[in-house]
This record gives sequence, C-alpha cells and structure tokens, in this order.
Amino acid sequence: MRPSRFDDTGNTRSTSSRWDLRRLNPPNRLWGSNGVTFGPDGRLYVAQFLAGQISAVDTSSGDVDVVVPLDSPVQAPDDLAFGADGSMYIADLTPGRVWRRSPEGAYSLVSDQVQVPNGITCVGDRLFVNEMKMNGRLLELFPDGGDPVVLTDGLALGNAMQLGPDGCLYYPHMIGNQVWRIPPDGGTPELFAEEVDDPVAVRFDKGGVLVVLSRGPAGIVTRIDLATGARSVVVSGVIGLDNAAFDAENRMFVSSFGSGGVTEMREDGRTREIVPRGLNGPFGVTVDLRGTVYAADHYRLASPGDSGKNDSSGVITHELQTFIHGITADDGLLHFASEYGDVRTYDPVRRTTRVRAQGLNAPTGIERSPDGALVVAESGAGRVVRIDEADTVTVLAEGLQHPVDVAFDAEGRCYVSDDGLGAVLRIDDGETVTVADGLGTPQGLAVRGDELFTVDVEHRCLRAVSLTTGEARIDAEDLAVGLPPGITRTEPVLFAAGMPGSPRRFAGLAVAPDGTLLLSANGEGSVLRLTERSPSEE
Repeated sequence: MRPSRFDDTGNTRSTSSRWDLRRLNPPNRLWGSNGVTFGPDGRLYVAQFLAGQISAVDTSSGDVDVVVPLDSPVQAPDDLAFGADGSMYIADLTPGRVWRRSPEGAYSLVSDQVQVPNGITCVGDRLFVNEMKMNGRLLELFPDGGDPVVLTDGLALGNAMQLGPDGCLYYPHMIGNQVWRIPPDGGTPELFAEEVDDPVAVRFDKGGVLVVLSRGPAGIVTRIDLATGARSVVVSGVIGLDNAAFDAENRMFVSSFGSGGVTEMREDGRTREIVPRGLNGPFGVTVDLRGTVYAADHYRLASPGDSGKNDSSGVITHELQTFIHGITADDGLLHFASEYGDVRTYDPVRRTTRVRAQGLNAPTGIERSPDGALVVAESGAGRVVRIDEADTVTVLAEGLQHPVDVAFDAEGRCYVSDDGLGAVLRIDDGETVTVADGLGTPQGLAVRGDELFTVDVEHRCLRAVSLTTGEARIDAEDLAVGLPPGITRTEPVLFAAGMPGSPRRFAGLAVAPDGTLLLSANGEGSVLRLTERSPSEE
C-alpha cells in the first residue's frame, strides 16, 4: 500500500466500532502533476496545482519528496523552471504571482503583475512567463528588480514553453491548436504549426525535435522536425497530458493534469509508470443501482475499485469532464454540479451532456428529488435551488451561510449541510429547521433509513443523526479528509482573472444500494467503503 498524506505507512487509521472501513483505491502519492522539469540534483520536480505544493521525484526509484510544502507562501503552483544559479522559479497561478526559491530554500516574490501565470522557462539568467487566458501576454521578468517587459500579447491560453535550438521561444495557443515562436529579445511572433491536437505543452528533446503534448483524452504526442516540418503522431492513452521533461539520456517523462502521477513515455507511445496516477480529489461520490461507484474528480469522471480494467492506481477514467464536484446517479444518468457555476446531466451510454443551469454561484452538492427535479446546494449564494425538467431554476431556501450538500429522506424531506453554520438543516416550505448543530464543518450528506450521516471535515469524523429521536453520535473517526493535521494555508481563489482557479475541497458521501456508505477521503485521494458490522461483530 502506498503512503497516505495522513500516514506514511499507508494504512487506514480511521476507526469505528460500527463500520468496517476499506479503501477502494490506494492513496495518491503525487497529488496531481502539472509542470515538470529536472533540477540540478537530477530529480524531476513536479508542480502540483490542486495540491498547492511542489514535489521532487526520483525517476529511478519512484520516491517522492515534498520540496515546497502546503504551508509555503506558494498557493497554486502550475509550472516551474530552474535558473542558472539553481534557483527555482514558480508560476503561482491563482494569486497571479511568480516566486523565486533560492537553493537555500528562501522565497522571494519576483512579480505580482502577471495574470494567471502558467508557462515559465529560463534562458540562462533570463526568466520568461506567459499567461493562460485569452489575449494573454508573454513577458520577461527580472528577479533582481525592474518592470516586466511584454514580448507579445494575443495568446489564446498560453502554457508550457521552451527555447528552441533556433534561439526562439516556442509556446502553444491552447485555443486554436497552434504553436507559435518569438525571439527572446522581442519581435514579431510567428505561427510555426497549425492543426496540432489540443496543444498544452511544447518541449524539445535532446536532439532538438519539437514535442507537443495534447491535453485531450487520447494522450496524443506530436513530434515536429524544425528543419523539414515533418510530423509523427502517437497515441499514448495517458489522459489529460500536461507537461514533459527529458533527462540526460533523452528519456521523456510526462505529467497528467487529469490524473496526476509521472510516466515515462517512449517515442512509439509505450509507457512505464514511475509514480502511479490517482484521484485529484475526490470531490462528490455516488453509486448507481448496479453498484458502480463514480467520483467527481474535478477534471474527470472516474471510478475507484478493482474492476480488472484499471491501472495500478486503482482508478478508471471514464471521460474528461471539466470541473465537476457534486455528483449523483439517477436511473442510468449522472448529474454534475461544478463550483464554476453550471449543472449538467450526462448520459454515460450515449456520452452526451445536457447543460441544466449556468451562472450559479459555486454550486456543490446535488441530489435528485422524489419528483424528479434536481436540487442543488448553491454554496456561494447561501441558497438551495431546484431545477425542474424544463431547466427552470427556483429557490427552495435562502439566507444560509455556506450550504454544501443536500439529501432526501424516505418521506421526501430535504436536508442540507452548511459548513459555515456547522449545522444540518431541514427545509420545510422554504424555511429551515435545525436538525443538528455544533458539528464543525459538515459537508457530504446522506440518508440511510431513519439515519442521516454527514462528514465533519473539521473534526475528521462521520456523524450520524437519528431522524426519529434527534440523537447524534460519532460513527467513525480519524478520517483522511481535508488538510493533513497541523497544516494551515491560504485558500486559493475560485476564479483568477476570469479563468477557473482552485476549487474548494468537498468530501462527498453516498449510500449504495446494499446499504454501505461511500465516502470521499479527499485528504489522501481515495474512496472509502463503510460496511456495517453485524451485531455479533460489534
């Protein structure tokens, strides 16, 4: 078993006298992987945007060491580069900052004048960064002081870039499927390649061949000869590629925003896992009538568990689904809520998506009501809303502080958890009635028979409330939810310069048809199944 952020042994330390707890997939050792580059010590350094940290990977052993921890000044690192003196430069995306970390480990702010900084590269002592937004800029920054110099603007979502053997900086337009180049001293940018599949990163191997990674579901890698323009394309199957780095032997190692991990990839597309991929969250969790567990994993729809189809991460990726957080299964369909404002219905057989609502304020938990409508906790607006079959949105309750999840009992009554109030409430004719309070930060919510369950992230426990007597108790403790114990950090913003930023963590909860509970252990990247013991076992 791989180590967990909560326990280096990798064991499940959660305790319960009522439930047996079992992971459906191993903990995630490398919590997301974005920008990658080799450092002066020969290790592969990985920027982990969702995790808010940077780790170093030994590509021989697969060992992972955290170098820039969760409680550093860096909030959301998306790419990184090393200068000639061994300094690490970090693109901190959501706060719009670029940092320098000295070889001794001291942090200094290089610039806060870049919006959504992403692609970053060093050319000797010079530092360049671009912006991941429409009409983004490519700039030179000066770590020792001085105003940024804009080389060009008009980027259609910039990302990972690098100096080519011809002395030009190469960078992608993620929107438009293009690769551009410009001299580092400025000039007129030149379109170098068109019709490149979803380019997210451009890199050069040791022979000077341009390698372009695709962010799409097929894991496409395109190689382009600078002299002739000749192309070769391989399909790797690594979903959601993000970045790549070449070692001294010209071996390519890639990261995946979709599922994390580090993978060695050969020119023919064959792969070798260095650090197993895993869950980015998970956020919401649900289970259909056949018992299939689904996790809303921010960038994708995934299933944990051993099905014979998954890789060593213990996770199946069904499809890239952008920014999904709340999820519920409903008669063959799946309904998603995204903290970025929309609610969608997805048909996994036809692989079609229907948008049900847009422009909501951070919707999170979602559930189907007995009358067939969707009910959503609109966290940012302090409301619970209903979306009917005609996609009309009406308000069921408002004036809440931060509603996170919703659930229904057998009589059709609606309950909502509010992690700002530290309470679970029932909605009666538009009014809220307190069912339980003093709960810390209750998030995931589910009803099983005459009991209501909620995940209290602050106290890292599962709480049970009797709907008949009102009695409340703790059913499981020491859950791997939220941040690791003792860690505090500034919460990154949800939006940055109009672009999606960092989502708020959400520990989901669901009841399976067999009566077991499914819980998002989002502190370590696993899904837990809780099976009730028989009376003789308690």
